[in-house]
Amino acid sequence: MRHDRCDAGHPPDGGTPSTYPYALELEQVSLSFDKEPVLRNLDLKVAQGETRVILGRSGAGKSTILKLALGLLRPDSGRVKVFGVDITGRRERELAEMRHRIGMVFQGGALFDSMSVAENVGFCLLEKHQIPMEQAAPVIRERLHYVGLEDAFDLMPSQLSGGMAKRVAVARATVCHPELMLYDEPTGGLDPISTRRMNRLINRLRDDLHVTSVVVTHILRDARTVADAITMIPEGRTLFEWTPAYILASTDPFLRDFISERGT
Repeated sequence: MRHDRCDAGHPPDGGTPSTYPYALELEQVSLSFDKEPVLRNLDLKVAQGETRVILGRSGAGKSTILKLALGLLRPDSGRVKVFGVDITGRRERELAEMRHRIGMVFQGGALFDSMSVAENVGFCLLEKHQIPMEQAAPVIRERLHYVGLEDAFDLMPSQLSGGMAKRVAVARATVCHPELMLYDEPTGGLDPISTRRMNRLINRLRDDLHVTSVVVTHILRDARTVADAITMIPEGRTLFEWTPAYILASTDPFLRDFISERGT
């Protein structure tokens, strides 16, 4: 069941997907914090419909890319495009409209502690579109059922395990059916069972909703599980954009060192 973004009486749908070939593009993007370079002339193109994993060590600038995609950060130089639209320098109102097309799963889930699970999942409908809970409830229940948490409707975030909180965050991010999903370390801190469940959910969303996904992780095994293509970013620069199999077979010294650290 799919639902229109602004009407809980119909399935949230991303609307007519853009015919532009790329969901996300970074062109020669550089960014520094306190004069310390984080990204240096970074180029990245993520095709619509693919799951792109951004892989690298902590501090390499992986999460910064997601913030640039959301317009939460602006590059010092270069351009950021979302579905072909250059968002560099756009006003906040224009960025807010663009963000309706994007779902974000933050590290740790980032649920609102004072809201119930239902209120968290339905935030887009309840707060942004002012749809009453009685109208939004069927949509919220359907999203919770999709992530395997149909009995969590009335729970509070404090009653959830780490894995459950991450899945609630996925339900919240997809309730208005985005065209682009961003995941920041989606399996960080999870046990092996919860990790496998999350990776299956990422793949299922790609297959069921035909959503484009960008997954930031430092875990090579997770990258292999969900990626159509992997971008390696050592110290803020793009090293590779290849398939998981190609990266595993590579003889590049940096990559071999990374693989030996992380395992396969």
